[in-house]
Amino acid sequence: MASGAQRVVLITGCSSGIGLRIAVLLAKDEQRRYHVIATMRNLQKKKELVEAAGEALGNTLTLQALDVCSDDSVKQCISSVKDRHIDILINNAGVGLLGPLESISVERMKTVFDTNFFGTVRMIKEVMPDMKKRRAGHIIVMSSVMGMQGKRVDTRGRQRTLGSLFLYSQELKAGEVENVGSRQWEFTLLLRQRVVFNDIYAASKFAIEGFCESMAVQLLKFNVKMSLIEPGPVHTEFEAKMMDELAEMEFSGADQDTVRYFKDVYVPSSCDIFEAMGQTPEYIAKCTQKVIESRSPRFRNLTNSLYTPIVAMKYADETGGLSVHAFYNLLFNFGSLMHVAMAVLKCLTCSCLRRRTVSPD
Repeated sequence: MASGAQRVVLITGCSSGIGLRIAVLLAKDEQRRYHVIATMRNLQKKKELVEAAGEALGNTLTLQALDVCSDDSVKQCISSVKDRHIDILINNAGVGLLGPLESISVERMKTVFDTNFFGTVRMIKEVMPDMKKRRAGHIIVMSSVMGMQGKRVDTRGRQRTLGSLFLYSQELKAGEVENVGSRQWEFTLLLRQRVVFNDIYAASKFAIEGFCESMAVQLLKFNVKMSLIEPGPVHTEFEAKMMDELAEMEFSGADQDTVRYFKDVYVPSSCDIFEAMGQTPEYIAKCTQKVIESRSPRFRNLTNSLYTPIVAMKYADETGGLSVHAFYNLLFNFGSLMHVAMAVLKCLTCSCLRRRTVSPD
């Protein structure tokens, strides 16, 4: 049970990965500022969390069963908290879905939305009334760069201005780029991993970002904060296992060209990108803690500065044609740069890009 001075933090999806690391990081806070309620759908999967929590378990961390896809489970979990008092809600539970759209059933698509979108909505709906009544609270949603809306970025240093991004995309669109230079390398690697074959997952994240953007305005009236954490690739056992399984699947319903591109290009490229540019769950946890402890937390918190050029490109053209044509050319016309770009892209990240992202440093 939390002491009077501790802030009660409820986190969903804590059996592994980011949720587990956030729970352990906050529970082991040296100042003991938090009492963490770490939840997961199946408590039989608690072993990793129990081992990582150590002596914090039973002191600053408690475990609860919670299925975000069940109204009854959500109500039961929140009602078990003393006075239903939650200071910080961290919506982390989520599932992924990759592959050619033709090979994915509508039922599987609904499962993704039930967890990633409606699961978060259920949690916020249950916790929000008490926060509004107290006129205090912080709701954090683990989103993704794949659900990000276009927004402004810094234009100093090496980062491309919106104008130069626009001109570059027009060159790509017209087929006028002859010499492949550093500005192509900035985008090619990221786009091939994140733009295609993530249709349903991206849609679920776009949905939650739109929902949160609307809710943030309403909650501000009641002094309740809303923050989105937007990681790019993250190193987890789940991602590695999923990539291995995808390489062996047949994907019935999809044409051979699409399946070949998915297996021979997308999957190997994704593995390379996760290896070269992925962040750790521990890093994302520290970023989340920084947002929690900020006096004026930002609404959107991108964790990987390498994605800011893509965000800028979307912001530069409200018609959408800019990003569509640039993405197409970079995906299909500059594929041979993939491995070369990996080493170069890391070098292009500079302090002006990092200023636009959240970092534990």
